[in-house]
Amino acid sequence: MINQDIIKLASNTSNVGLKNKYSHKISLKNKTCGDKITLELIVDKKKISSMKYETVSCVYCEASASLLSRKIINININDIKNDFEILKNLSKLKKIEMPKRLSDFKKLLNSDNLNRFNCIFLPFDAVVKALKL
Repeated sequence: MINQDIIKLASNTSNVGLKNKYSHKISLKNKTCGDKITLELIVDKKKISSMKYETVSCVYCEASASLLSRKIINININDIKNDFEILKNLSKLKKIEMPKRLSDFKKLLNSDNLNRFNCIFLPFDAVVKALKL
């Protein structure tokens, strides 16, 4: 059963909708389940100033994209890959501390959702590939 917190995250659509205004754009598909995401990023002075997205995906991917689009603002692109790697390792190593700026992802990245890990990380993977990190 899907947690209400995840549904609440997914229902925040403030950054849904592509504007065709971007410095980086990518479309990515999850080979495991077929989820798709297209995102547009605006990077200004090595910081993300905007992330807009559209998905054809499950609620886990939608929730992750929604939360990421709000939390990624003003993060230096040099810090993004490291932070994302830490989050990916949380599923393997229980004692890693989550970066504070991404702590809201605890709602998604828990033992109940490990089988949806690829869905949750599709937006992260898209950001990393769009920025060529």
